[in-house]
Amino acid sequence: MCAANASSSLGVDVSLERNSPHCPHGPTLLFERYTAKGHHKRQRYYACSACRDRKDCNFFQSADEKVSEARSKVREEYNRAQQPWKSHEDFYQRMEATNDLSPQKRRFCQDCSLLLRLSEAGEHAEHTVRSGLSDDALRQPSHLLVPLENSKTNAQYLFSTKSTEFLMSTVKKLGFNRVLCVGVPRLHEAIQAKRSCGLSSLLLDIDHRYGQFYPPTLFCRYNMFNHHFFEGEPSRDVCREFLHRNHGDDVVVVTDPPFGGRVEILVEVLKKIMELWKEGADGPDSPAELPVMWIFPYFLEHRIFEGLPSFVMLDYKVEYENHPLFQSSKKACKKGSPVRIFTNIIPSKIVLPASDGYRFCEECSRYVSPENVHCKDCKSCTSKDGSTYTHCKLCNRCVKPVYVHCQSCQQCALPDHQCDRQKDKVGCHICGSLDHKRRDCPEQFNKVFRHKKRRKDSS
Repeated sequence: MCAANASSSLGVDVSLERNSPHCPHGPTLLFERYTAKGHHKRQRYYACSACRDRKDCNFFQSADEKVSEARSKVREEYNRAQQPWKSHEDFYQRMEATNDLSPQKRRFCQDCSLLLRLSEAGEHAEHTVRSGLSDDALRQPSHLLVPLENSKTNAQYLFSTKSTEFLMSTVKKLGFNRVLCVGVPRLHEAIQAKRSCGLSSLLLDIDHRYGQFYPPTLFCRYNMFNHHFFEGEPSRDVCREFLHRNHGDDVVVVTDPPFGGRVEILVEVLKKIMELWKEGADGPDSPAELPVMWIFPYFLEHRIFEGLPSFVMLDYKVEYENHPLFQSSKKACKKGSPVRIFTNIIPSKIVLPASDGYRFCEECSRYVSPENVHCKDCKSCTSKDGSTYTHCKLCNRCVKPVYVHCQSCQQCALPDHQCDRQKDKVGCHICGSLDHKRRDCPEQFNKVFRHKKRRKDSS
């Protein structure tokens, strides 16, 4: 997503519109950028949903701009030309051809992220090529592919073996037999590699490289920031059938979005997946809501809860293989990984491993981490960041141990904080009121209504 200029921007709102123009990554998002120039000026424009850096996708269109039919056709041709394959079926033929070879003849080009046909060996002679691929190696493509670690576009961090095994065992203990893996390739390949576990899975991911390892029935190229299936209705049908199987029962969504993405958009897209599931959830024992496990940092919990109030945050610390801070190693943060599981599943049903010190809190009716001590005043296990919180009687709540109570601010804060900061009193950028934010401003809805009315009158 296109980032606003921090020096003049008061903030950026974003929404997923029904008829927005398309870039190579599918429908774009409508951004509303508020600046300090003039009287809180507002700029409305469309930009890429997946790429926050214009260098990765330079699509930009003012919301009021009228695009000619000729330009629309040129744009459609450009979008098609940017796709990585002619068809998923053709791309998967590489895997079928590789499977027919003996392990000694199987080759994978790490520079091109491509399974090689025998006739292509000469073309990649100067590249880094891995040979002697066993069946197990082909079942674990995330170990072959170099992670895409551009934090502004992909941020492709992969679960550690420990976290992958925990998720697999938890899903099975909860009684699910199908897992929709949205941006979770490591879990998907673990399920596919262990068919005897009794689980089936479908991977939705924007990384096209997985298309050579999995057929269209096991992988759909998908953008989780706009609910776009790149292969169109056939891919959507695959996802729909997977969700609707067995009347929609016994299926769970596990998703691990890039941490830099807009949470409000991820919430809306997740709701669309829930709606798709709801269409076929007609069994007598079907749950009221599609079960979800959303992997995300603890410090973004309020953004998730705003859009998904039925969700709770678990204490389990999700670890990643290729991120030094999201591990339990010596190089990691002393408090452990900041990544947690947000879910609408009853937390008491999710058993966290005692081998890592997790225990069950009877008062909270959930499993908590070793450092999370139950507070009798708050009547809750309050720790979130991996430290043991302390209760401040003046604030009447638990706070991080590094906080001290400031008499000037009348609240707990870091010892070196600046008193009387107005960051929480910015208020509304549209009307200037301090009692609400711009997203709740009644004047905003009046402006939208007048804008739509003007467009209707001019047509």
